[in-house]
Amino acid sequence: MPEGKIDVIAYSGYRGEETPRAFILHGEKIEIVQILKRWVEEEVGQRTRKRYFEVRGSDGKAHLLYYDEAAREWFSRVEDREV
Repeated sequence: MPEGKIDVIAYSGYRGEETPRAFILHGEKIEIVQILKRWVEEEVGQRTRKRYFEVRGSDGKAHLLYYDEAAREWFSRVEDREV
C-alpha cells in the first residue's frame, strides 16, 4: 500500500495531542467521518514515537494516518477496503 506525507487539519485537545479531523490526499479534502482505532508505537532505542489513527473517510475508504512526532509530520496509507 502506498504511503506518503499529507496535510492534516487537526484538533488539539486539552492535553495538546492532535486528533485528525480532515486531510488532503492527492489534492482532495477528505473529512474524517469516524476514528475506528487509535494507538501509539514507540521505539525506545531510536527514540521515536508515532501516533496512529485508523479512520473512515468521507470517500468511504479506510485510511491509516500517523503522526511522526520526531519529524513533526503526518503520513497516510490507504487501506484497500471499504468501511
